[in-house]
Amino acid sequence: MSTARSVLGVARIVALATLLSKVFGLGREVVVAAAFGASAITDAFSYAYVVPGFLLILLGGINGPFHSAVVSVVSKRGQGDTGEAIETLTTMVGAILLVGTVGLLVFAEPIVAFATPGFAQSADGEAIRAIAVGQFRIMAPLALLAGAIGIGFGTLNAADMYWLPSVSPLFSSVAVMGAVGVAVWYSGGVVTDVGLGGQALAWGVLLGALAQWLVQLAGPGGRGMGRFRLRWDTRHPAVQEMLRVMVPATLSSGLLHVNVYTDLWFASFLTGNVAAALGFAQPLVQTPLGLLSNVILVPYMPLFSRLAGDGDWSGFAERLRQGLLVTAIAMLPVGALTVALAEPVVRAIYERAAFDREASRLVASLLAAYGVGMFFYLARDVVVRAYYALGDGETPFRISIAGIGLNALFNYLAVSRFGAPGLALATAGVNAISLGLLLFLLQRRLGPFPWRTWGQPFVLLLGFALLAGGVGYGMAQAGTQIWGDRLWVARVATLGAGGISGLVTFGLLTLTLRLPELTSLLQRLRRTPPP
Repeated sequence: MSTARSVLGVARIVALATLLSKVFGLGREVVVAAAFGASAITDAFSYAYVVPGFLLILLGGINGPFHSAVVSVVSKRGQGDTGEAIETLTTMVGAILLVGTVGLLVFAEPIVAFATPGFAQSADGEAIRAIAVGQFRIMAPLALLAGAIGIGFGTLNAADMYWLPSVSPLFSSVAVMGAVGVAVWYSGGVVTDVGLGGQALAWGVLLGALAQWLVQLAGPGGRGMGRFRLRWDTRHPAVQEMLRVMVPATLSSGLLHVNVYTDLWFASFLTGNVAAALGFAQPLVQTPLGLLSNVILVPYMPLFSRLAGDGDWSGFAERLRQGLLVTAIAMLPVGALTVALAEPVVRAIYERAAFDREASRLVASLLAAYGVGMFFYLARDVVVRAYYALGDGETPFRISIAGIGLNALFNYLAVSRFGAPGLALATAGVNAISLGLLLFLLQRRLGPFPWRTWGQPFVLLLGFALLAGGVGYGMAQAGTQIWGDRLWVARVATLGAGGISGLVTFGLLTLTLRLPELTSLLQRLRRTPPP
């Protein structure tokens, strides 16, 4: 099987599995929105989840630093040479994160208080903070589970097992929906006890993470990738190599999540349940981002590593260009349509039961702002994975440090001008600047990039995406006039008309460019049998 065909096969497996898990993830958010709305329960959870959830996403996520470090090293060394190294890494990480879990339990209250300075100004704010502290303590063990999940994902992918890691978030979503369902049943249909509702959310998340870890245990051991046992061989060359990538990569990626903490810090001073609204808007962005991120990054990460190991720098640069172009084809129209159709999307997905029209407007304003930065977010991740494949986690780390201060400054400026949507716009600005710096510094290592040749299709694709967004918006407005917007079916029809017309417009215009990458991809899709 050729390399290109292998990449396509992996992408198709990952796409199907990730789509399934993202559908369940969105279903989880719909259940939470219907049960609690944008209320004190969901506002508190947004603050309680920021640190445990940050660790779960950072350390346990696909394409996270643990996953990337394991895949990059094992792809170069082979499976037979890394089993003991993975056992050592798991032992080391487990010991560190066990201490971290105890620390989270002990210091839950000051951590939450630091994230919510604006809550001290009102009694309602203090009540939300108290709920958040209880949720925080329940979810503290996520720190320990996150490391094991991330290493497990890396070993599975390195062993050419892609389905299980991509689909495993489904278990977390099912657990949360089950816990919320139990709370609703126990309350007789309406959850009036904010303490009960808050605990249900927290326990659902913890049990879901536990399920993600348990389903991994049968995977890596049978393929020479290490077993579930204690080992401490820190001098193993593969351990040293993984740590050289993992430590700065963890710090770098972690600094990106510090920006989320910064956003919530500013949100605590705004009126309304802004933190809860951010929590509902982000899954609507992360669903397409997560799907397309896995499709693009998961197959390209081992490929970058092999090309770097062979010293094929021209091939490395070409694959980087290809990854960025595929990202533009995927994300530019999605971003434009997210901006154009933000309110129809939110109303169709969330607006029912406890989630009212006012909540829809607030979440839609945030969703539209997030749509502006979707391309920059994923493109930055593509370039960062190229650095990881080169064994360089330090450069992204340094840029992320600068990004923290920049994000705080942008938040201050944007919130004063745009209100809550300014939080999302600030994030887009930081990602755009970071992407530019990463590319500029990378060309100093690989040689000058042909910017004009690379840039021409990107400019055209951006123009096509903007036109597609305009078409989608116009069709959605026409649909509202025809069908109205009171019935859920009418909202879905309006959203479908806008989304489909926008995507078709972008697709037809993009085909006129006759991009070699797009033509080759379509040919392979037609002739490649399902994996």
